[in-house]
Amino acid sequence: MTATSHFLMASLARRLAALVAAVMLLAPAQATALSAADEKSVHAVVQGQLTALARDDASKAFSYAAPNVRQAVGTAAGFMALVRRSYPAIYRPASVAFLRPESKDGQVIQRVQMLDARGDEWLAIYSLQRQKDKAWRITGCRVVSNKGRMT
Repeated sequence: MTATSHFLMASLARRLAALVAAVMLLAPAQATALSAADEKSVHAVVQGQLTALARDDASKAFSYAAPNVRQAVGTAAGFMALVRRSYPAIYRPASVAFLRPESKDGQVIQRVQMLDARGDEWLAIYSLQRQKDKAWRITGCRVVSNKGRMT
């Protein structure tokens, strides 16, 4: 084989490796099943925070937040103000319905269907992560309008 052939083969191999890596990154992550105990714990964390918010217990609500959230927000009072301002459906839901949590890429996604006081439907998408002490903590939450049917 000539030097040019080796160069072309090496170049083709690098391109193929880059293509395979790109396809793997774009492929959807597979959800893995959680144990019944983990499902129960995840539910308890989210429900605990919702209960604390309903009681205006900022310290307790903030205690369910993961370190990344605690660092970004700073204080329990700041957390409560953020929730009141940006997440009114979570602050005072009229009803909630938990969907089954899913585990993906080391995180758990807990979806919660909510109905607010006006009757609008929302989907709160919580992300949780197990901490070093084995406790689940909320790493983030996104709330979107739930135009679909509540079940």
